[in-house]
Amino acid sequence: MGELRAPYPVTEIAAAWQRERPGTPTGSIEIVTPILWLAKLFSDDRARVLREAGIDAATLDLLSVLRRSGAPYVLTTREIARRTLVTAGAVSQRVARAERQGLVTRAPGAEGHRSVEVTLTRAGHALVERSVDAVLEREVTLIASLSTQERAALALLLDHLFTDVRARTAE
Repeated sequence: MGELRAPYPVTEIAAAWQRERPGTPTGSIEIVTPILWLAKLFSDDRARVLREAGIDAATLDLLSVLRRSGAPYVLTTREIARRTLVTAGAVSQRVARAERQGLVTRAPGAEGHRSVEVTLTRAGHALVERSVDAVLEREVTLIASLSTQERAALALLLDHLFTDVRARTAE
């Protein structure tokens, strides 16, 4: 006979810690552990979908921020860094790689010699359109078990938690 499994394994994890180390602060286990597990599942699945679409996550992030900016799909590297929450160095590397692939172009910005404007090319536009559809359609199927009301409630809770955790970890 196989090993019996708890209906919700994190409850069993928290109980085991309490049994083995009474007083251990386990109040986060039933929240953080499933979030970490889900993040891994979503991340692995997204990576697979992106591989099939012929794009990596960093390039999709760059192209997406340009696409969401609206026509004419031009942003400064500083604005890209602000919107993607990555360093200026990482943005520079991403832009250089995407430019070599013909997905974006770079030009001196209007703000002066230190400003660089990045423009989405037709090829970049076409790739981001295909990639975003593939990723988002897949992710909709992954959350299909949640009702509209459950999705809205979860989105509010996650936003609240994210905002608070971000503030606490910035200290």
